[in-house]
Amino acid sequence: MIKPNIKTELLARREKLLAQMKPNSVALFFASPEVVRSNDTHYPYRQNSDFWYFTFFAEPEAVLAIIKQEDNSCRYVLFNRKKDPVAETWTGYRLGQQAALETIFVDEAYLFDEISTVLPDLLNGKTAIYHADQQYDYADQLVKQALTTLRQGARLNLSAPTTLIDWRPVVHEMRMFKSDFEMAILREACKISAQAHVRAMQKCKPLMYEYQLEAEILHEFARHGARWPSYNTIVGGGNNGCILHYENNSEPLNTGDLVLIDAGCEYQYYAGDITRTFPINGKFSQAQREIYDIVLASQYQAIKLFKPGTSIQEVNQKVVRTMVEGLVKLGIMQGDVETLIADKAYSTYYMHGLGHWLGMDVHDVGSGRDRLLEPGMVLTVEPGLYINQDSDVPDRYKGIGIRIEDNILITQSGNQVLTSDVPKDPDEIEKLMRT
Repeated sequence: MIKPNIKTELLARREKLLAQMKPNSVALFFASPEVVRSNDTHYPYRQNSDFWYFTFFAEPEAVLAIIKQEDNSCRYVLFNRKKDPVAETWTGYRLGQQAALETIFVDEAYLFDEISTVLPDLLNGKTAIYHADQQYDYADQLVKQALTTLRQGARLNLSAPTTLIDWRPVVHEMRMFKSDFEMAILREACKISAQAHVRAMQKCKPLMYEYQLEAEILHEFARHGARWPSYNTIVGGGNNGCILHYENNSEPLNTGDLVLIDAGCEYQYYAGDITRTFPINGKFSQAQREIYDIVLASQYQAIKLFKPGTSIQEVNQKVVRTMVEGLVKLGIMQGDVETLIADKAYSTYYMHGLGHWLGMDVHDVGSGRDRLLEPGMVLTVEPGLYINQDSDVPDRYKGIGIRIEDNILITQSGNQVLTSDVPKDPDEIEKLMRT
């Protein structure tokens, strides 16, 4: 378990937000509501990433108010559930208000049930409110009720904020740049994710079921303290590997086929996201290796190109050329390379983007793929080729789906691969599977 200096990190994040807030304003952050799975059972609770970013608090029914006064001083106010011995007997420990002052580092803590009366007081006389509208219905209702109370109290000298600002652009820009604190956790998430992929390669045998390989991965996650995957694990054997978000994981793994595994753990609220594709029987066929080599060359090319000042979009254009040239050479695509690229004919076999931001959410927040990269950003690099059984190609290539995905940190001089512990060179994969 990584335990860096929590207080220093939390206060630094809040102060960075405060520096971008207007004087005499309030920013509100709401916890995720619980989600019913069936009847009276719930999905495992997962806190809203933005709320966690400023609190490290994992309970539902909670609200954080970050208040910037007219003189630029600040107050932190938390609303959370009350201590309740009976409820805690059934559903677990609650932090309560007194402990929140000491562990969430707030100036005041109120019962969540008091928010309808206290929130208007916090907003009274403020000129602006920062709120993520339409994120949660209960949050919008609480804000609307507080503003209505203030507007109806004008004769009592109550005054509602006149400016509503969405904090997401500011906060999500902050989250794009990972601190040393965050990187320590992210590295561990990537390390555990890589160990799970290594285990899958070692355990894979023909006639196993996809879900049995998934179980090996999830066990490895949990064994290292990552209780949950950061997304639903994909284990696609044969043609199932051509389904980008295949999640059934219900079919047998047949000798002679490849298996595509897209899996990552969530560790202390940070996500790993790795994809590897390998032969179920431990040996690539010639056709499989021909396609694999194109994808691997494309990924190596992309990783080499990613550095400050480039963009995902720019690098993807170069990767597309490499893949099209490779497919034309194999006879899978026919025609002039320039024309095929201009017509996007490659999208039959490569239909997704080259990568995405990575952090507290596996598809993390941040601006688009044309954004120029800067040090501190973390992203995935995941080219792929998918030639399903119905493709009009030579039979030896049908049913081959290959994706290779790593996670990288952009540095001052280039990038650092965070997931290099799991092999992707085909010879190294075959060697590992023999052990």
